[in-house]
Amino acid sequence: MSGYDAPAGARVVVGVSGSPGSVTALRRAGALARRLGAELWPVLAWEPPGGEPATRRSPAAGVPDEEWQRLAGGRLVAVLAEVFGERGPGVPVHALVVRGSPGRALVTLADREDDLLVVGTGRRGLPRAFCGRVRRYCLAHADCPVLAVPPSPLESQLLAVHRRNAWHLPLDTRGL
Repeated sequence: MSGYDAPAGARVVVGVSGSPGSVTALRRAGALARRLGAELWPVLAWEPPGGEPATRRSPAAGVPDEEWQRLAGGRLVAVLAEVFGERGPGVPVHALVVRGSPGRALVTLADREDDLLVVGTGRRGLPRAFCGRVRRYCLAHADCPVLAVPPSPLESQLLAVHRRNAWHLPLDTRGL
């Protein structure tokens, strides 16, 4: 990433949800942190099912917040293990699980001018109109540089295969 020189103590903050887009962003953030000599701060932000207003009306089927926090932490650990394996990313990692909306949590954490915030851009096509709220929020509100990582080309191919399977269409395997 030209034009960005990381000062000492710089952080690469990345949103992680476990989605294919966030996994691609995490891989890119890890590579950038290594190249810049920065710390990697993967963040998984969670909200109770139905959001905060629903929780105030009716607690989520008796599941305590500590359990949701534990499940979110387990998901973050699983994604980090899947992406980096046992060796890790090769830079200091400060993984965080935060209760709150993802966009707001990421912007609040990446509050220094020398931070770099990395977010995935989500899917392409029609569903794109309904996705991308986190990316848009971060781009509009962050005080630091934001890198929006496009989906992996493999992701669009996998989605095409999934659509074919869902509609029971034959799959052309000649190119495989």
